[in-house]
Amino acid sequence: MTSSRSPWRRLQRNPAAVLSILILILVAFSAIFGPGFMPRGSGEVTRESFLPPSEAHFFGTDLNGRDLLFRVLIGARISLLVGLAGAFISFVVGIVYGMIAGYAGGRADSLMMRLVDILYAIPRLIFLLVLISALDPILRELMVGHGLQSLVGYSKIVILIFSLGLTEWLTMARIVRGQVLSLKSQQFVVAARSLGQTHRNIIFRHLLPNLVGVAIVYLTLTVPAVILDESFLSFLGVGIQAPLASWGLLLSDAAQVINPIKGYWWLLIFPAAAMSLTLLAMNFLGDGLRDAFDPRQRR
Repeated sequence: MTSSRSPWRRLQRNPAAVLSILILILVAFSAIFGPGFMPRGSGEVTRESFLPPSEAHFFGTDLNGRDLLFRVLIGARISLLVGLAGAFISFVVGIVYGMIAGYAGGRADSLMMRLVDILYAIPRLIFLLVLISALDPILRELMVGHGLQSLVGYSKIVILIFSLGLTEWLTMARIVRGQVLSLKSQQFVVAARSLGQTHRNIIFRHLLPNLVGVAIVYLTLTVPAVILDESFLSFLGVGIQAPLASWGLLLSDAAQVINPIKGYWWLLIFPAAAMSLTLLAMNFLGDGLRDAFDPRQRR
């Protein structure tokens, strides 16, 4: 493959994808380092409730007098952490499951994919609600029993990461399985079998490198799906809990105080804008990667 046909070169010629990468880098750096540059006490409760945006508080303040910009940046940390970690778990589980099903073929493939169909039929929201409600008390008891009382407040984050990761892998498994079914009949796989290579070597040395491009593309599209799920669960009150913050929790707080008489619009606009811009950039990046790795898109 020549350098001009490299997927990364094709990605660089996609203005929307390049702009999306810059936006995501800006969001990530703002979430990681931004709160450290805020004035001391920005996240503490004060009497300056519901102040509109001003020079002192660019995003205004919330019900408890906390700086909303600080809360949005902290919320970005948690939402991005849940999205990236949950998508990574989905990435690993989906690839391993899909490769095993596609490579095994026959009855094993049929049984494994029927399990995927059954899991698809279960209402995901109900499954997540039950899973979070059942696992959170258990994890809290384990943390307390092992002397990790300081981490009890973060139990919901851990539960959300694993719960969302273990519900988003189904589509990844189907995509990978379809790719493996196509690849395992190729000459390089047949040659590896004739040379006596083990199934493990064929899967991880020959098939996996040819699946990375497709998997990375779908990974970039899984992250916004996980962030949306976390935001929705936090909006319903079963996700991230105060005093922690996520974009979904900030939107939930805004929905509780906005009314026709007094519209505290900044409580809704700024968290929604931050989340929408990030998700839009991730979706554009995913589309750009899909086009870059698709050989039919070569120009």
